[in-house]
Amino acid sequence: MTDRPVEALLRPPVEYFSALAYLCIGGCAALAPQLLMMTPSVAIVTALTLFSLGVWRGYQGFRIHKYQKGLRRLKPYTMSSRQMPVSHSKLFLGMGFLWDGRHTQRLFDLSRKDGRKYKEQTWLYRWARSFELAHERFTRNHFGNWFVSHYVRTLHGFKRQIHSKGCAKNPLCWVVRYLLDNNPLTPLPPVGGDPTLHAVGLYEGEHPIYMDLGDRVGHTLVLGTTRVGKTRLAELLISQDIHRGDVVVVFDPKGDADLFLRMYLEAKRAGRLDNFYFFHLGYPEISARYNPVGSYSRITEVASRIGRQLPGEGQSAAFREFVWRYVNVIAKALNSLGRKVDYEQILDYGQDIEPLVRDYMELLAKRDDPTGQWTTQVDRVLSYFEDSDIKEYRFTREQQGRDHKVIALMRYVKDKDLFDSVAKSLARTYEYDRGYFDRLVSSLLPLMEKLTSGKCSELLSPDYLDQNDTRPIFTWSEIIRSKGIVYVGLDALTDPEVSAAVGNAMFSDLTSTSGQIYKHGPYAGLPESSIRQAALNIHADEFNELIGDEFIPMLNKAGGSGYQVTAYTQTWSDVEARLQDKAKAGQVAGNFNSLLMLRVREPDTAKMLTEHLHQVDVTYLMPISGFTDSSDPHTSTDFVSRSEHRIMTQQLDLIQINNLTSLPKGQCYALLDGGKPHKIRLPLADKTDLSELPHSLRAVAEDMQSHYTTSEDWYSFTPSWNREKEGA
Repeated sequence: MTDRPVEALLRPPVEYFSALAYLCIGGCAALAPQLLMMTPSVAIVTALTLFSLGVWRGYQGFRIHKYQKGLRRLKPYTMSSRQMPVSHSKLFLGMGFLWDGRHTQRLFDLSRKDGRKYKEQTWLYRWARSFELAHERFTRNHFGNWFVSHYVRTLHGFKRQIHSKGCAKNPLCWVVRYLLDNNPLTPLPPVGGDPTLHAVGLYEGEHPIYMDLGDRVGHTLVLGTTRVGKTRLAELLISQDIHRGDVVVVFDPKGDADLFLRMYLEAKRAGRLDNFYFFHLGYPEISARYNPVGSYSRITEVASRIGRQLPGEGQSAAFREFVWRYVNVIAKALNSLGRKVDYEQILDYGQDIEPLVRDYMELLAKRDDPTGQWTTQVDRVLSYFEDSDIKEYRFTREQQGRDHKVIALMRYVKDKDLFDSVAKSLARTYEYDRGYFDRLVSSLLPLMEKLTSGKCSELLSPDYLDQNDTRPIFTWSEIIRSKGIVYVGLDALTDPEVSAAVGNAMFSDLTSTSGQIYKHGPYAGLPESSIRQAALNIHADEFNELIGDEFIPMLNKAGGSGYQVTAYTQTWSDVEARLQDKAKAGQVAGNFNSLLMLRVREPDTAKMLTEHLHQVDVTYLMPISGFTDSSDPHTSTDFVSRSEHRIMTQQLDLIQINNLTSLPKGQCYALLDGGKPHKIRLPLADKTDLSELPHSLRAVAEDMQSHYTTSEDWYSFTPSWNREKEGA
């Protein structure tokens, strides 16, 4: 039927009639061949042939019936984590099919007047829903709640018993199972959308959809509005990455408890719980620790990571450049002193650089004179400064408020010709006028205060020498070498500025680590593992809140070092608003080779998928009728009428924008394998295995869930500082 000029699936399944006729005649030939005047041998062959034709025609009618039934209701698709397929060459996405012109044609047929009745619910279903609303008060009282819950428990228990293996051999069970599974009064699943978008592909049948792991290096973009299945898709992909043995890093700005719990359980089942790290700015007591500026390939990266967080438009650009230089001087001095750079030290020396100058000058003096005689000479220089008669040692105006001993120490080091580039930078910075200098670095201190206030300071500026603190400290190099799993909760709802600063610093660190892998490999001179090098899968939820100038180089250049980014966001306009540059947003979009689009509400976002597809010809029958009068008086024909159907064609987009705006929850279109369009149904979550959580993590997850807020109810969000006041 699909190879005809016009595909006829929206019609009664007339194949049943011919199937019944074949079976009846075949039964007659088998049981009473004399009625058909056949010999027994001929009757047997005829009966078998007719039975085969009857079964085949019945199967064709059943396919039509099943297709039309699926237009109104799709069976739920659930999968537990234990049933999830894991492959080292493919990534499982769900059940679906390759979308082509046949499916566009079927949607077009359903949109016409003759096809609407096949997708509308029956009058019996509409009556059942109106009956529920009319008797809603009954279900609200205590007796109604007890009756409904008791009925539901009994029905579910009966269904489990019917579906058990012991009942499978009883034919009555098959009848009861069919009646239960095909109850026309059962409410539709709360997924919304148009079920026909997936049902049009069920005539040929759906099959597992896989994505080649080699394509993931080109990065993947997932678009979908709030509460349509992005997190479930993330759980599905992350779980496979964990069981495959890859490095997994998940950035979750808002703190989704289900996502965190799924990562923990899958790490436990995969036997990788020892390499699982929980980093969350909102739970510093149990969080792992991380120094965003402690790891770098070039010392200038420290200043760049901090400088990018400061405003750089207009007159602020000059102040930003000065802050960059100032932080770079501090970082160079700390690195030369052998100290680990962190936010706490940058804040301390940003307020007063004098102790750092003293420490570095003493280092140079000790290196030149290990005997310690330099202290006596410094005291002699100090006496020169205090003697006002010696003009060349008089204090300048900028030096009046400084520590005289530090000035003497600098003069001693300079006279001994011990100045290096770091000492020169420190001396030049130290000699600035104190008031003028404070105004220049005024934009640095507020940012550092945000990153070092409260218990978050212990996370972002860890004390490496504190043996009583058992919270682990990780770096990206260690995570990659140990094939770790990291959940990063940035607590963006409580403090978006700190969240953005930490997230961008992490991305800068990851990009720097990618450069080290390019140059030295993942083990950087350490003994290499005999196991294959694992890919680094980065899952960035709420991508629009994380993206910045640090993210773009990682998309452009980090693929060669094994980085595979999967970004999740609601609309592409969010990314453009974040970057404030449409050209830069287009540059980011060009780095995603694979696209998965769930339900979206913005037409411009939908066009990111539809504009990459060609148009197809759809056909329809146009009924034409007419008549022609006869003016010949010599004939008995008064008029001639005609009635015909013409096959007409028109061009439509392969996937239209309204298809993407009316997708049910848990369904998506995907451009895979070089832009081939697929229609995919994601498996629903099976949360029965969440009971395996330890009590401590369950308490954290419940608190995360209570504070989790999406953009659809932003107006009801209460900041953390107000929550504390309300609870006081």
